[in-house]
Amino acid sequence: MGLIETCDDGVVRTLDPAYYTSDAIYQQECAGLFMRTWQYAGHASQAPNPGDYFTFEIAGQQLFCIRDDQGQLNTFYNVCQHRAHELVQGSGNCRKLIVCPYHAWSYHLDGQFFKGPNTDSVPGFSGEAISLSKVRTEVFCSFVFVNLDDAAAPMEAWYPAAEHELHAYVPDIDSLEPLEWTQVLEKCNWKVSVENYSECYHCRINHKTFATGVIKPETYDIQPQGYCLRHTTECQNLDQMSYSIDLDANAHAGDYSSWFLWPTFSFQVYPGNVLNTYHWQPTDVEAVQVTRGWYTVDGKPSDLIHELVVQDRETTVEEDIHLVESQQRGFKNRGYRPGPLVIDPAGGVNSEHSIQVLQQWMRDGCAL
Repeated sequence: MGLIETCDDGVVRTLDPAYYTSDAIYQQECAGLFMRTWQYAGHASQAPNPGDYFTFEIAGQQLFCIRDDQGQLNTFYNVCQHRAHELVQGSGNCRKLIVCPYHAWSYHLDGQFFKGPNTDSVPGFSGEAISLSKVRTEVFCSFVFVNLDDAAAPMEAWYPAAEHELHAYVPDIDSLEPLEWTQVLEKCNWKVSVENYSECYHCRINHKTFATGVIKPETYDIQPQGYCLRHTTECQNLDQMSYSIDLDANAHAGDYSSWFLWPTFSFQVYPGNVLNTYHWQPTDVEAVQVTRGWYTVDGKPSDLIHELVVQDRETTVEEDIHLVESQQRGFKNRGYRPGPLVIDPAGGVNSEHSIQVLQQWMRDGCAL
């Protein structure tokens, strides 16, 4: 496409603005990148019993996840194999069968055809050859991910060691359920928001609460781990935190860490083994819905979590909205030329080496 910057002086430069403003590139991502990468679908607790289901959308494709009689979570395209009517809406329970509301064709919970009115009268009709279109599904720390590419490598190959590490940092992660959500619509390309999350070069200047009350910026670093960007740092002021922490609870009780799973999801752990997540859902070339999730064991109410949700929304989330929307406007300014990235060989908080890695993934993604 002629958009990759090549520099004879060896300086690494940012992507061409078209990556963030071109509708053609965005449509290419929807048809390629989002169809061939692992995407967050929901949480296993949304479908705890046989027949329970929830619907969701990825890159314009309507899908639903349902638990079968063996307790397995399966994902299918939300379309009847008869005449293309949507099978289910929202969330609920299908009891024993998935029944299309148009002509009552029905399917077992594993997607196999059961019966349709008067189909026995059709010469040569065989229900054995009919089944719902299934989608690759993995349950990762009780979070459900799907990949529309049947040939895609498993999540462990994409994000090596991430699931094991999350269990170490959040020992009760498999017992957690969603408690609170913060949703904001950012008027920027999804990659602008993801890049902002994937560097802390701006943290000291723009995130005072985070940089002085949670992390030690001088220890902050981000390194690739497969298609995962792994954030690590030491924490500060643990004795002055706004909530109590049992530092003896486990080896990571006093740590902050983050695992960004390319391209649109991140797990983040605060001191006290508090889990929260980011989910980026592009809605247009210059719009992305960012959802912050917060969790507790069995989803039980927590004053502590609520206070963190409010603090996070009023500080980091609000601060980032203004940054990314200003940057998006700048990408359309004729006076902008791709600038140099600050790449420190030693890494660290004042280096943009993670952006260099991320932008290469973005180039590769546009080629899918």
